[in-house]
Amino acid sequence: MTGPTPTPSPTSPALPMRVAITGSTGLIGAALVDRLRTEGHTVSRLVRSRAKAGPGDVMWDPGAGTIDAAALEGVDAVVHLAGENVGTRWTEQKKRQIMESRVNGTRLIAQTVAGLQRKPRVLVQASATGIYGDRGDEAVDESSVPGTGFLADVGRQWEAASAPAEQAGIRVVKLRFGVVLSRKGGALQRLLLPFQMGVGGPIGSGRQWMPWLSLPDAVEIVLAAIRDDRLRGPVNAIAGSARNADFTTALGRAVNRPALIPVPGFGLRLVFGQMADEALLAGQRAEPRRLREIGFTYRHPTLDDALHAALRDR
Repeated sequence: MTGPTPTPSPTSPALPMRVAITGSTGLIGAALVDRLRTEGHTVSRLVRSRAKAGPGDVMWDPGAGTIDAAALEGVDAVVHLAGENVGTRWTEQKKRQIMESRVNGTRLIAQTVAGLQRKPRVLVQASATGIYGDRGDEAVDESSVPGTGFLADVGRQWEAASAPAEQAGIRVVKLRFGVVLSRKGGALQRLLLPFQMGVGGPIGSGRQWMPWLSLPDAVEIVLAAIRDDRLRGPVNAIAGSARNADFTTALGRAVNRPALIPVPGFGLRLVFGQMADEALLAGQRAEPRRLREIGFTYRHPTLDDALHAALRDR
């Protein structure tokens, strides 16, 4: 891994921390909750249903704009991961739900923590590398301007919605996640069956870039964002980027099956419409510059390692 010689983290919160988390049942959220509790931290999940609430959980309803602010007084960190799934066909209604779930939820969290008497040290906000749009072979990092398209528009408004927390002096970290590799969910879970049956292959031209990271590294990056005061603003939460053809070849190796049968772009457009063009047939050659600058150490630094780790995790 290249980059400047790392310097020690300026601060490390004393144990135990109290961390509030939205999206706690999602792929990253569930793993993060387990990790924090294993380390002895107190986790307060933000939940919408009282029937699913446990001791210490916090009620909120981002659609209605309501939240139990008093229950967040004194938390050390807030991790906001909730958002509508983008991996389906985008109707106009679906696009509105995707945008509103991210922007309204983030704004509600940011305004709430900004108004607390005992504010958290940090707000860690999920974002995505889709903010860069389809950039072809151009390498992009956190200094690159956002691109064009629906996902880029979502990313811009999503990240801007945390402004009230920043204006209140809270350190805000905007983690631009790539594809998180896990057999428990996300893109890899959907790809596994065709590859295991020997009918997997490149998507479209296979030349589009795909930013990726392992699930354990996604959790480690969130923890670094909580603990390391050097991280603020946009951070590409990825280990690297690979062309789709190279990714599918690596996945074929991992499952001991060929990866020779391409998925034609026109077929994906028929099924998924605009989503196919922006999320499947496009990509970003993103680089994790900020993580390299702080000397972040990956558990799974190579694509082969990350895929094999994902397949071992049951």
